[in-house]
Amino acid sequence: MENKKNRIVMLCGNGQSSRIMYHGLVPYVDIECVILEKKPSGKIMIQRRMKKLGILKTTGQLLFLIINKLLAKTSQTRVKRLISDYGLNDKSFPNNIIRKVDSINNEETVSLLKRINPDAVVVNGTRIISKSVLSSVNAPFINTHMGITPRYRGVHGGYWALVNGDPDNCGVTVHLVDQGIDTGGVLYQDIIRADNCDNFNTYPIHQIAKAIPLMKAALNDVKEKRINVIQGVLPSHLWYHPTLFEYVNHWVRKGVR
Repeated sequence: MENKKNRIVMLCGNGQSSRIMYHGLVPYVDIECVILEKKPSGKIMIQRRMKKLGILKTTGQLLFLIINKLLAKTSQTRVKRLISDYGLNDKSFPNNIIRKVDSINNEETVSLLKRINPDAVVVNGTRIISKSVLSSVNAPFINTHMGITPRYRGVHGGYWALVNGDPDNCGVTVHLVDQGIDTGGVLYQDIIRADNCDNFNTYPIHQIAKAIPLMKAALNDVKEKRINVIQGVLPSHLWYHPTLFEYVNHWVRKGVR
């Protein structure tokens, strides 16, 4: 009897890591559809962040994001080298499998998932997924998180681990998705080893390269009906973007770029 592949739907933002994950998985599973959500409104995100973190910290984060656009350009040679060295592919998704939605949480997403009824849903780079989407099909939702959870939930977990002098927890997690922020059950974790050529913009390439075999293992567990949740790394903490002052301070004092 033919050994059938898992039928997968991907819920993604249209970022580089999503494209790399797609191409890393496509030889091993049948990806029926890639549901791409539009980038959330910057204005709304800023308003929410100001309400949660305050004007001063949010302004510092925005200044960092502006400066980091320039830093990202200077990192492109290193990024391309890493993509080549790891044998990754960041080409665009095939047009015939893309479905674009305004939000991953709208009714169109629910309808698509119910119609396709996949064996698993792979998540990468989306907003928090609603209960109605998570409960729409009887399939696990599995996310790649760029950090070791629950110690480094939120964003830029690899960077913050290095800032904290915690290189043994500078890594990546593949976990089940719940309604919290990176709080779902941990399936697999691995660490990266960055060197002096790496920085804020290149750590994620190391991480997605490590994540692909972890995601393949998790999807194989789905196929074999043997999903096993393991203990993550405590304590649990939620991290945000650094402010410009924090980034410069960590670079100068700790050599973490």
